[in-house]
Amino acid sequence: MQHRIVVLGAGYTGAVAAGRLARRLRREDAAITLVNAEPDFVERVRMHQLAVGQELRPRPLDAMFADTGVDVRLARVTGVDVDRRTVAVTDPHDPGRTEELAYDTLVYALGSAWNPQGVPGTAEHAHEIAGRPGALRLRERLAGLDAGQPVVVVGGGLTGVEAATEIAEARPDLDVSLVARGGLGDWLSPKGARHLRKVFGALGITAYENAAVTAVAPDRVVTADGTTVPAAVTLWTTGFAVHPVARATALNVTDTGQIVVDGTMRSVSHPDVYAIGDAAMVAGPGDKPLRMSCASGIPTAWQAADSIAARLTGGKLPHTPLRYFNQCVSLGRAEGLIQYVTADDRAVGAALTGRFAAFYKEVVCKAAAWGVANPTLGVPARRRAVTSPQARPATV
Repeated sequence: MQHRIVVLGAGYTGAVAAGRLARRLRREDAAITLVNAEPDFVERVRMHQLAVGQELRPRPLDAMFADTGVDVRLARVTGVDVDRRTVAVTDPHDPGRTEELAYDTLVYALGSAWNPQGVPGTAEHAHEIAGRPGALRLRERLAGLDAGQPVVVVGGGLTGVEAATEIAEARPDLDVSLVARGGLGDWLSPKGARHLRKVFGALGITAYENAAVTAVAPDRVVTADGTTVPAAVTLWTTGFAVHPVARATALNVTDTGQIVVDGTMRSVSHPDVYAIGDAAMVAGPGDKPLRMSCASGIPTAWQAADSIAARLTGGKLPHTPLRYFNQCVSLGRAEGLIQYVTADDRAVGAALTGRFAAFYKEVVCKAAAWGVANPTLGVPARRRAVTSPQARPATV
């Protein structure tokens, strides 16, 4: 009887995990199902590019996983019963059509969405680019703006900086500003922060620093000190919130709804469930939680897939380094910033800037997409037999 592995979500982490499992286990021993609400793999790190009108290469999941042994199921996840080991799904085109998928091992990779953080008016009036639908809505709205109209990006992190510079470069006729809770680029090294300010100045972006947004209206945002910033369009980029399904289960989750896992990405409360990427609370160097990012997520997918395969085949448990090396920031198409960091993600003095940094970031984005289609990173597949449906203990 085949061991049933169900992977929820086909973003960077879920797609990598499913593909890696298919190259680790014999097809006759394991049935791998990848569930996703959209038919394509979405390069989430490029949503700011999509929002300004750039066309992205389509990556249909059916084509990506053809002849791999992975069964791609187009469905929306509505619930998980960890006691019965089932997943409830609906047809994205017919929400009234429901189905249950049974599993022996579950890989939870539903990821995250934007986080309005309860700020009044944000959910009603702000745009987001956490996924393709939001980026396309913003794209349509930006296309309809006349010259001189104000666009406000709320959030001074990676997503906000990339979005503000992309919009300002693509639409120099618009009045683009960014509102940051802290100082502009205060998470960067001095060299990195100087370059960021230089690019903002060249693109004509106004930065409102140390300003927390307390309300969003159709035509403005309001900060804690009472400052009103005009906004024909507001883009909200102040962090992510995980998918709500896990919180409704019996899984051990954090206050943020992330699933608590051990070093192999296995749920501490339910050993037949693994969580990866944004959905998991993962301890990095110094027991500091990994931030929600592609850089964090892909190594957790490697760790989970190889751990599942090891436990099912009686192999040796792997250890994937979960650490950071750099932060790659695109500042439009012509400028970039590569900020080198410590293992626990603190900026060091070294940074790359300018056109070479922009090229570097593009290579990283292409490499991440290539890694989804090649989850063993070009190493030949090594499929092993499942030794037990329940997996005998692996050797360490």
